Amino acid sequence: MRADVDWQPSLFDGGPPALDISYRSLQRIELDEESWVDYCPGWLAGSDDVFALLAEQARWQQRTVNMYDKKVLEPRLTAGWSTDASDTDAPPILCDMASALSARYSVGFDRIWVNLYRDGADSVAWHGDRNRLVMTRPLVGTVSLGSRRRFLLRRRGTTKALHKLEPGHGDLVVMGGQCQADWEHTVPKTTQRVGARMSVTIRHSQPARGEQWLREPSSTAPGHAW
Repeated sequence: MRADVDWQPSLFDGGPPALDISYRSLQRIELDEESWVDYCPGWLAGSDDVFALLAEQARWQQRTVNMYDKKVLEPRLTAGWSTDASDTDAPPILCDMASALSARYSVGFDRIWVNLYRDGADSVAWHGDRNRLVMTRPLVGTVSLGSRRRFLLRRRGTTKALHKLEPGHGDLVVMGGQCQADWEHTVPKTTQRVGARMSVTIRHSQPARGEQWLREPSSTAPGHAW
């Protein structure tokens, strides 16, 4: 399906796409002794071009999910790729992102999933990514494109958000340690007028060195993303 969105390019993020592999603006947020979030503003320069490319070329879909006794449409559009050589449809800039993160975090990032939040009515509920169910301490990287939206974090089993970020325009967020198991995150709905946002979420399908499977994965489903 087509991604018909109300989107205006930023006045401050023009030019060709480029990654800041120096990570000079990166800051680490220690959630607790076992969980952390790396936040690197402006990691992807030229993010408007990437947004426009994905809006035009990605194979967008709107999945259905089970909600109590009925099926409902997810409040966002999605598209996905692998970085395997056999997947010739993956945009090169997304593969470059995965390679750069693999080099920094010493894990093979090889799965890419994009969420498109068309407006403030699109969202993702509180969750931890499902890769926590099959491997210990998975890393999840996300690059935000387009408008800024609130990204909240809370301890699993609680109701109060303890951390808030508003990534957009090429900002990078990486969740690591026990973040997926012990914490939850959300992009909530908003009644404020906001433009479209994409989250390019990058994961690994094999455990990092020194980690292990909790159980063998039974499918290639991408899991949740924000």
